[in-house]
Amino acid sequence: MPTGIALCARRLKAYGSSRRAWVLAWILALTVGGTAFAQTVAPPAKPKPQAAPSEAGLPTLAHVSSSPLPTLDEGTAQRMAAAMLAYSALEVRGGWPSLPANAKLAPGARGPDVALLRQRLAVTEDLPADKINGDVYDEAVAAAVRHFQDRHGLPETGSVGGATLAALNVPVGKRLHQLAASIDRLAAMDIAFGERYVVVNIPSTVAEAVEGDHVVRRYVVVVGKTDRPSPTLATMITTVNLNPTWTVPLSIAKKDVITRMRKDPGYLARMHMRALDAQGGEIDPKTIDWNSDRSPNFTLQQDSGTWNALGAVRIDMPNPYAVYMHDTNHKNLFSNDYRFESSGCTRVAEVRDLAAWLLADNPGWGRAEIDAGIEKGQRVDIRLTHKVPVAWTYLTGWVTRDGTVHFRDDIYALDDKPPVVAEAHAPTALLAARASGFVLQSAGERPFEVKAVSYLDSQ
Repeated sequence: MPTGIALCARRLKAYGSSRRAWVLAWILALTVGGTAFAQTVAPPAKPKPQAAPSEAGLPTLAHVSSSPLPTLDEGTAQRMAAAMLAYSALEVRGGWPSLPANAKLAPGARGPDVALLRQRLAVTEDLPADKINGDVYDEAVAAAVRHFQDRHGLPETGSVGGATLAALNVPVGKRLHQLAASIDRLAAMDIAFGERYVVVNIPSTVAEAVEGDHVVRRYVVVVGKTDRPSPTLATMITTVNLNPTWTVPLSIAKKDVITRMRKDPGYLARMHMRALDAQGGEIDPKTIDWNSDRSPNFTLQQDSGTWNALGAVRIDMPNPYAVYMHDTNHKNLFSNDYRFESSGCTRVAEVRDLAAWLLADNPGWGRAEIDAGIEKGQRVDIRLTHKVPVAWTYLTGWVTRDGTVHFRDDIYALDDKPPVVAEAHAPTALLAARASGFVLQSAGERPFEVKAVSYLDSQ
């Protein structure tokens, strides 16, 4: 066995037999005889993602990468396996140095902490090896810090603030664990890659429109809260809805709307919601016993309009979780760096631009026509001439085609859960759990709790 694979095999013992067997199989199949991730030859330069036309009411958006390289493509798993080999070897050599918690690191600084920072950045190739010596925080160090910040999803300031310092001091063992957990989750998904596809990487809170193997648009998104997480899925985008109505999920109706109606009888009318019977007929709210503890025998629907929780656009994608991508009337959240605020759906800034890109093969539905259709205020459902593959992934570690290793915080705390094992004997448990609204993180022999949650979005 080659030295690198032997080191990786020893390191992977910490993850248990199921993860070790699966990931090591990937490494043996994909990287034997190949090169490490740091030696990957960069592909020809691609144009950067285009800026979307502005939309009224949008705040200043949070920063997203301008790289044309997608988070996910057909070679992602292979590159992640190669990166695991490199990180395993790095861990055996002692990893990277930690910086003092009280270090003052900004352009112009000088001293032993800056010298240590240079060493730390050189280990992960953020700083060229020929720049490792010195104790001055010069432009080379600032550029290296910006590169490090970019691949960790941090604001590219070039100075080492609290968040950057924390990321620099994450040990190599944890980074290796993130790659192992991410490649394992990726293996459990059946993702279709076409000439055009959409990727939402949940930990990044970013959506990418990929065409011709490079990102043509990258969007700021808001995803599920920690107690109402967005699921991982792979499906097809089929329809764009203009001026959608919103049928309130039962869980949200009971938890939020009915409790509000008990205190504020005018809430339903103020929110432009209507109670409907099984035939779709409207029920007078005054005839409903809002204090009853029984399950309601009616549904609640919010009319189209600026007040609607889904905004002016919904992007439909059949899936067992009943989630989708949509506009929102809470656009202020697109300015935040922390964007885990929805009830499971993905809210998209500049969603009209994404809709226009999806409808590129539908004659008569360019951006101007979409804006005009929304302005009319009537619901319109537009079926895509060609369905577009979409994947919602949960990758806290991945590698792009230029060999850059990226990491994000594990907001949903999934990395430390037992792995999903892509084995033929376990599909029943996997499908049962997913049908219950649970993103399976263990297909082992021990019983697990399946908690059903509502993934439909709310206000």
